[in-house]
Amino acid sequence: MPLGAGDLIDRAVRFYRRNFWTFVWIAAPPIVIGTIISVFWTILGRRFFSVGLSNDPVEMVFYYIFSGFGNLIIWLTETVAILTVMGGASRNFVRHLLFGEPVTFRETYKNVRQRLGGLIFASLTLSISIGFFGAVILSFGLFFALFVIGLTIEAFGFSTVLTFVVSFLLALAILFGVGWVFFFVASRFAYVPQAMMVEGRSVFSAIGRSLNLASGNFKRFVALFIFSSFSTYSALSLLYVPLGWYAYANGVELLSFDAANTIPAWYEIISQFVWQISFILLTPVWMIGLCLLYVDERVRHEGFDIELMAAQRLGEIPAVSHEFSNPLQPALSEQSVANQLRKRDSKMITLGLD
Repeated sequence: MPLGAGDLIDRAVRFYRRNFWTFVWIAAPPIVIGTIISVFWTILGRRFFSVGLSNDPVEMVFYYIFSGFGNLIIWLTETVAILTVMGGASRNFVRHLLFGEPVTFRETYKNVRQRLGGLIFASLTLSISIGFFGAVILSFGLFFALFVIGLTIEAFGFSTVLTFVVSFLLALAILFGVGWVFFFVASRFAYVPQAMMVEGRSVFSAIGRSLNLASGNFKRFVALFIFSSFSTYSALSLLYVPLGWYAYANGVELLSFDAANTIPAWYEIISQFVWQISFILLTPVWMIGLCLLYVDERVRHEGFDIELMAAQRLGEIPAVSHEFSNPLQPALSEQSVANQLRKRDSKMITLGLD
């Protein structure tokens, strides 16, 4: 039965709960390494610009530029690493759905090692492309919103209340439109790692495959993103609120822009750890949800479950000469599907989606 948005989130959370520590260990290495580099970058910046020893506002500005640029590069590198690991985990996860194999740290990183170059290139290309597109569409949306609000002020200048209400509603509509366009484009690239690791495709072939396969996943993709974001910020609030209270009790002015009231190093470092911990905990939900979406889309559009049943009964698809175009593809590339299925009994495989 096809998965709706609620079913998708429910199954992703249940599977994550059953394999909690495995997914935490899988997600941890790139995030832990990124956290360590980020902490050292923060310490380096504070020493280089004498933060806390000098109250020069110019030095503080350069420190924030130095810190922000470095954290941006670290965040981009960390994102690419996480997407790469998610690609390796996707094959392990799909094999779990098909053959009942356990999801393990070792198998995930073995898959990553086998396609490391392609996964890094694909993750970097997608991160930069989607980030650039997001920045462009957001800038256009802000410019258009300011233009529309300006017209509203001119048209309804006789009533402050009416101007505020109309401007607010128009801003919400523009924000919704910008978000719709962004997620409509981003959702088309959701299955690139799965297409590479499960179907054995090259990077650009996987991008084309994702564009074709992701035609009906928009609403479920947005629902998964909203759930993941809400969960992430809920976890952050649970950890940040006690930290903020402790900082306030010790006289730390978090909202001060005075150069004399610099935020102490311990608060910046602990804040980074809090963010990274929540990232480790919530990243697997996103990965599981995308893998479930990928399998469900193939079941909907291509009869993926029928391919597996045919492989079980008839064996692997025979190879044909390169002179001919074979419309049939194996259910899982570079693996003996028939041999894997023979290890199990002859019962029907359900992919864990029902």
